[in-house]
Amino acid sequence: MLLNIDYTLFKENLHLKKENDKLMVLDPIRKKYLVLQPEELVRQLVLLYLLHEKNYNKNRIRTEQGLKVNSLNKRCDILIYDQNIKPVFLIECKSSKVKISQETFDQIARYNLPLQVQYLLVTNGIQSYCCKMDYENQEYQFLNAVPDAKDLLVIK
Repeated sequence: MLLNIDYTLFKENLHLKKENDKLMVLDPIRKKYLVLQPEELVRQLVLLYLLHEKNYNKNRIRTEQGLKVNSLNKRCDILIYDQNIKPVFLIECKSSKVKISQETFDQIARYNLPLQVQYLLVTNGIQSYCCKMDYENQEYQFLNAVPDAKDLLVIK
């Protein structure tokens, strides 16, 4: 189910600066400026959406989190943890020029193998899909909205 999220509403919250003729954006999680590439723009807008619209605590969010997938070192775009420091929400961001495809879903599924999170989100800033995992029945359900922080961080 395609979600109707307008991430551009959060553009005014971006902290931008010019450095050596490059446009930089402040990552509020890592607290450092990064070159504003197309995928980075999507990641930063998603972060602002999560912080401002969905009320996530930035202390429970990691960006570019390293993980091992089949003995390969990978980095996931956004990983959110619950109050027990257990990963619960994995987000994969693509440039707005990249179409969300089966390959995108396969990538996030591979990244999720060692994590086994409760929720997955894939987005290119235009198209967004979110699903809730059901490992017991080996299935998933597409959601019609991104879960709020209060719904996600419940001890089970």
